[in-house]
Amino acid sequence: MAHVDSAERTLEATRRLTRRGSTIAGIGRSIPAKVVTNRDLEGLVETTDEWIRTRTGIRERRVAPDGVATSDMAVEASVEALTDAGLEAADVDLVIVGTASPDMLFPATACLVADRIGARRAGAFDLSAACSSWAYGVAMGHAAIASGGAQTVLVIGSETLSRIVDWTDRSTCVLFGDAAAAVVLRPCPPDEGFLAFHLGADGAGGPWISLPAGGSRLPASAETVAGGDHFIKMNGREVYKFAVRAIPRAIERVAAAAGLAVDDFDLFIPHQANVRIIEAAAERLGQPMDRFFVNVERYGNTSSASVPVALYEAVEQGRIRPGDLVAFVAFGGGLTWGAAALRWTDGSALGRRAGTAL
Repeated sequence: MAHVDSAERTLEATRRLTRRGSTIAGIGRSIPAKVVTNRDLEGLVETTDEWIRTRTGIRERRVAPDGVATSDMAVEASVEALTDAGLEAADVDLVIVGTASPDMLFPATACLVADRIGARRAGAFDLSAACSSWAYGVAMGHAAIASGGAQTVLVIGSETLSRIVDWTDRSTCVLFGDAAAAVVLRPCPPDEGFLAFHLGADGAGGPWISLPAGGSRLPASAETVAGGDHFIKMNGREVYKFAVRAIPRAIERVAAAAGLAVDDFDLFIPHQANVRIIEAAAERLGQPMDRFFVNVERYGNTSSASVPVALYEAVEQGRIRPGDLVAFVAFGGGLTWGAAALRWTDGSALGRRAGTAL
């Protein structure tokens, strides 16, 4: 009988876990104060404000001050997110940092962040999927909660891309900026919070966005430094063609996985790389642009921080209300892409304040 009781308890515990989802309980961000406008760039490279705006939609971007690293902004965003969730760092079970510009190859930036905020009992690791890193990180954080392995997961997207941009290369230096944002994930019923994820990759397109040197293939040397191989390299034309296909496809697939139609979503929050990519994706999906949140004009492409920074502002502006269906979608080097479907539960104090202000 004892064996039967034990088996029944195990079965019931398994059933509870399969009924467990995750939701966003808090959100925070870190935005550098320094603004670099298109006019500023006219003095550095052969370009114009009009050329940048008409091709990308970007008007300005933020640049972290000297001495500020990816972990510094990640810490600031994390502290705000935990405060927003009404939690302490000691509550955190897992820290995931998505980044393409870590403080160093190792230790992981996530370990540095966990130590500095006081999350001493948390597991911590970095996730590298370029601009899709935060979307991948949220999927991993959700899986940890759904499996019962964690109760509280901190997922951060943080970038100091200004450190790996060649400021003499007009094809890339006009595009990127620095920022960080973090979310706190907590358990919820499976029909709330995150409903589905879709992740994908195509390594054949890896050379289209890369940082060639500094790894085992091209270790740092006088030659790699002289050749500029420690800066971002990008084939803009190929990336554009990939992105306008990847965004609508990922949204369609995550909608299907959640048992939804694309028309069911109240708001789409895409990776903020180029407004023309977003417009092309919206047209392919048959959706009006007013259902896509866009802030690329003020920040440029902040890689893994792009989607969570946009989410922060959408919540702050009251664009998302309890019960709304939201689709996140990102694409990046790898090539990678990721999407998530979320039913907003307004666990965030920031969201509740925005709702009160409406």
